[in-house]
Amino acid sequence: MTTQTDFRTALLDASYPVPAGLVDGRGQAAGRRYDVYRNNVAVSLQDALETAFPAIASLLGPDNFAMAAGLYLRQHQPGSPLMMHYGASFPAFLTTLEPLKSIGYLADVAHLEVAVRQSYHAADAPVFDPARLQGLDEDALMSAHLILAPSARLLRSPWPVLSVYSFTMVPGSPKPSAIAEDVLIARAEYDPTQHLLPQGGADFIAALQQNQPFGAALNAAGDSFDLGPTLSVLLQSGALTDIVLT
Repeated sequence: MTTQTDFRTALLDASYPVPAGLVDGRGQAAGRRYDVYRNNVAVSLQDALETAFPAIASLLGPDNFAMAAGLYLRQHQPGSPLMMHYGASFPAFLTTLEPLKSIGYLADVAHLEVAVRQSYHAADAPVFDPARLQGLDEDALMSAHLILAPSARLLRSPWPVLSVYSFTMVPGSPKPSAIAEDVLIARAEYDPTQHLLPQGGADFIAALQQNQPFGAALNAAGDSFDLGPTLSVLLQSGALTDIVLT
C-alpha cells in the first residue's frame, strides 16, 4: 500500500521508484501518470526558482542552477500554495553546497533577490510628505519615531552585493569593486528599487527598524554620518510612511 509519505517523497525525487499500488479512477495502474505528474511538479518548482532568482540563475549558468534547484526542491517543499513565497530559504541553502562555497557573494545576491520579491508583495503604505519634517524643533525631531513602510528591506553584506547584482542584471553596469555594500530595497510605486547606502546609513535605518527615536538612530550611525544622503534615499524610495511625535 502506498502511504502519503511515499507519495510525497517520490514526487520530488525521481531517484525513488514510483510508489506501488497507484491506480486511477477506473482502477487501472497509474504509474505512468505519476511519472508525468512528478516531472511536471519538479519542472514547475525549478521554473519558480529561476523566476525568483534570475541573477543567481545567470551567475551559475543553466546546468549549475538546475543542479542547485533540483537539490533544493527535493529537500524544501512549498509551504504555501502561493508560489511567490517559495524559495525564501534558498539563499541559506546555497551556502551548504560545497561546489558553490568559493562564490562567497552568491548567497547575499540571493538574499537581495528575496528582499526585492518581499518588497514587491508587501502591503501598500501612505506616501510620506517631507513637509512634515519642516518646522520641527530639535527636541521634537530627536524624540520622534520615523516609521518605515512595509516594503522597506535592509541588506548588509561584506560583499559588493548590489554591484554584483547590477553587473549581472543591468547591461552596461560597471564591474564590481571588492568592497562591502549595504542596500535599501523599497517600493515607491509598483516596482521595488535598490539603493546603495553611504557609510552609517545602514546603522541609522537598522535603528529605525528597531523603533528607536530619531536621535538614537543618529547616534547609532556614528559621528561621521552625513544624514542628508540617507534621508534623501528614504524619502525618494518610498521607504518612509509616517512620523510619530512623542
